[in-house]
Amino acid sequence: MKNKLTIIYRDEYIVVVDKPAGMMVHRSLINPGEKQVAMTMLRNQLDKWVYPVHRLDRPTTGALLFALDRETARRLAESFEKREVKKTYLALVRGIVNESGTIDKPLKEVTDKIADKGKDPEKPEQSARTLINPLAAIEIEAAVGRYPTSRYSLVELNPETGRRHQLRRHLHHISHPIIGDTTYGDGKHNRFFRQRFDCHGLLLSSVELTFKHPVTSDLLSISAPVGNMLQKMIGEFSWNSRLAKRWQRL
Repeated sequence: MKNKLTIIYRDEYIVVVDKPAGMMVHRSLINPGEKQVAMTMLRNQLDKWVYPVHRLDRPTTGALLFALDRETARRLAESFEKREVKKTYLALVRGIVNESGTIDKPLKEVTDKIADKGKDPEKPEQSARTLINPLAAIEIEAAVGRYPTSRYSLVELNPETGRRHQLRRHLHHISHPIIGDTTYGDGKHNRFFRQRFDCHGLLLSSVELTFKHPVTSDLLSISAPVGNMLQKMIGEFSWNSRLAKRWQRL
């Protein structure tokens, strides 16, 4: 893993980095001795304190936003809370996703016995909404499950809320689990991708953040490259030329 993070955007108030797969955003009680932590690495890299304002799951790659002072962090956190930040992800999922739509499925908060000690495990479900848009699909001659062929889709996801593991849980809910998801995914298809394509890890990338700058009020749209494994499969399935025009840069 890199000793430095790739900086996608920076000004005197905010910085956006490209988080690699396997890296935590910040330390937790679960992994107190973890060395590869985005917040710590970026602080050392910039030689100044940084403030994470949202999170990405450890296996998820892509655009991760930090503030460079407390007031900016407060304003950004408020923007996220008001759902004023548009987050765009790409994912490779099992099955054919035929049409755009909204996954509107309330989610119970995911807690950890160590990191979330003291939290109410019986807390009511919270509202959770994800927009999904199919970009490409493929059917291949491989009997992974009970059928002689296997089908997969590349989808664009826009979570309107920010519940823990929301995208992974929502895609599981509609029976299109993300490939490489060892918690909510399909083990047979995960193994198939490892054995057939030497493809390891969660095929989910945060590719764009769009929001109003907390100080200048300029509208920013900051893009991150697709994670290596997901990019590998986009090429393997010859999807680059079939993506919507806005994603040709991938």
